[in-house]
Amino acid sequence: MVSLNQFREIALALPEVVEMPHFEKTSFRVNKKIFATLSEKDHIACVTLTEIDQDVFSAFDRSVIYPVPNKWGKHGWTFIVLLKVKKELLINALITAYCKIAPQRLSAIVRRADMDDVI
Repeated sequence: MVSLNQFREIALALPEVVEMPHFEKTSFRVNKKIFATLSEKDHIACVTLTEIDQDVFSAFDRSVIYPVPNKWGKHGWTFIVLLKVKKELLINALITAYCKIAPQRLSAIVRRADMDDVI
C-alpha cells in the first residue's frame, strides 16, 4: 500500500517534476508534459507507458495495475491502485513513465542513478 503523500513524494523526487492541477486530478509533469496523474478521492494513480511496458506491469496483478478501460488505455495510460500496490512496483512504474516523457538528458540521469539516491 502506498499513501497519497508517498506517491507525491516519489513523483516529485524525480528531476524537474512539477505538480499541477489537471481537471479534478493532480498531474505530475516534466518539461510541461504529463507522465502521471493522481485521483486523491479514488486513491488511484494513472501513468503513461508504452504498450509493451503496460503489458509487463499489468502482468504482475491486473487488480493492482491495469490499462485504462477506454481508448486512453490503448495508448498506454495505465491505472495503479495505491491501496494495493507495493511501493517498489509503484516506483518502477513511475520511473518508466517518467523516462518515456522526460527529455533524454533527464531520463539518462534517472536510468543511471541508484533509485535510493533519487527517491
